[in-house]
Amino acid sequence: QVNLTASLGTLAVAAEVEGVALRGEGQPHLSLAAAHLDHLNRQLQFVTYTNTQFHPDTADIVQFSTDGHSAAFAIRIRHPPTPRLAGAQRPPPVPPGYNISALVTVATKTFLRYDKLRGLIASIRRFYPSVTIVVADDSQRPEPLSGPHLEHYLMPFGKGWFAGRNLAVSQVTTKYVLWVDDDFIFTPRTRLEKLVDVLERTSLDLVGGAVREITGYTTTYRQRLSVRGGGAGGDCLRTRPGFHHRLAGFPACVVTDGVVNFFLARTDKVRQVGFDPRLRRVAHL
Repeated sequence: QVNLTASLGTLAVAAEVEGVALRGEGQPHLSLAAAHLDHLNRQLQFVTYTNTQFHPDTADIVQFSTDGHSAAFAIRIRHPPTPRLAGAQRPPPVPPGYNISALVTVATKTFLRYDKLRGLIASIRRFYPSVTIVVADDSQRPEPLSGPHLEHYLMPFGKGWFAGRNLAVSQVTTKYVLWVDDDFIFTPRTRLEKLVDVLERTSLDLVGGAVREITGYTTTYRQRLSVRGGGAGGDCLRTRPGFHHRLAGFPACVVTDGVVNFFLARTDKVRQVGFDPRLRRVAHL
């Protein structure tokens, strides 16, 4: 005989095996008895569990006992995620190649650097005239920004880097968001199609590009992250140059943990992670 006891749900069977006696179906306590061990083992394969006490994310510890033996196992209980609602109309077909304006929104955070920001916007318009640009601005005296496909959102003064990222990303409606600093400049070598291609053909959520400084130095900021246990003050986050391995199908790309502040990411994944607004200057790598 086997006894099963749950605390947050009920136990039943999906099918009955001949020669097995059941008692307590649909209740927290279920007993199974049989003259033959193989029949009992077969019946255990059909035992089902139904959670009856709502909790979005918890576990039930089910007690398992026989004559002289006992054990316990956990059942993970998770509420099904809320489905994403979308319009009933089908999206228009994408023409050959990648329609960057339909797939990508450029997002940035600015603070007191309108000359740099206007240079960035002008360079984007040169190569991607219809892509949407979202600007989060926490300057003390905001200057007006206007133009087609440009959205300018004002914030309290000095709110911070990550707070601006959260605001900008919250307004993105495309599949991907491209993050740039407000002093970047697009050039003929800025090919967003290449970044989109990586995410479309892999399971990665984010791909970083390369940034060439005015001095001519180019960086991709490939960093590996690790955590070391600390004391009462918390753990230590360690960064060091490097990568895990090269990305299959893209010989010029590698898989790493940290990238430069020029990256394309899946919008829904960025929203799931978010950015801690308590981090201000240290949020800039």
